[in-house]
Amino acid sequence: MKKDAAPHSRPLTAANDNASALAPAAVDAALTRIAEAIGRHIAREHVRARKAANDNDLP
Repeated sequence: MKKDAAPHSRPLTAANDNASALAPAAVDAALTRIAEAIGRHIAREHVRARKAANDNDLP
């Protein structure tokens, strides 16, 4: 098998190597907000579960 002798005119890039439209700081801020929202949701579920388990207590 013969190798192609023609040099590449430009370096190869991956097909899915898209440039990010957002700044890294904006991405970090968005991910932090999402993580905080998930954490609040999980905390609410735990509080509801504890209240349901302790519903026999007198007021």
